[in-house]
Amino acid sequence: MPDPTTLALFSAATLAILLVPGPAVAFIVTRSVAQGRTAGLVSVLGVHAGSAVHVVAATLGISAVLAASATAFTIVKYAGVAYLVWLGLRRLLARPAAEDAAEPPVRSKRRTFWEGAVVNVLNPKTAIFFLAFLPHFTDPAAGPIAPQMLVLGLVWITLGIASDGAYALLSSALATRVRRTARARRRIDVGSGLVYLGLAAWLTAQKA
Repeated sequence: MPDPTTLALFSAATLAILLVPGPAVAFIVTRSVAQGRTAGLVSVLGVHAGSAVHVVAATLGISAVLAASATAFTIVKYAGVAYLVWLGLRRLLARPAAEDAAEPPVRSKRRTFWEGAVVNVLNPKTAIFFLAFLPHFTDPAAGPIAPQMLVLGLVWITLGIASDGAYALLSSALATRVRRTARARRRIDVGSGLVYLGLAAWLTAQKA
């Protein structure tokens, strides 16, 4: 179990990383703007369910295999690219909402959750990040490494939900003011699709 000083240092380092918007925040903000507060918050939970998968994979050494194998890295990367492209095209080709619709159409919370999870799980850079980041805050003298990494991962996920949840709430509140007409909502859909395609392009450029 990490000592309190280590946990404090880890929490500070985690917050410094989380508060800088990255691909996950871009995904969450885009979902919040396009589909509202609930979709944004459910996406946050989905993204960090994906984080939990990466934490467990790093603890069990699975992420080390991904980091060491260019083939495995490439397979996961392009699976993530294909998924983001699919999400982007779906938003670009979405049927415009009715003019008198005050809110975005209600979507399946389960699907929204799993889309966030899959996007994060299929980002090999996230897997390698946890593999590199968590061990720096472990201490063999404090006991087995695996339980320490799991505790640190839980702290990361807790802080991540709080940080990304704030982004979701803020972006959805601001978007409510501009989502008043069908034309505005269509522009948001197009913008969302382009963001997903941009994330796909970003992921394509990543190297192990």
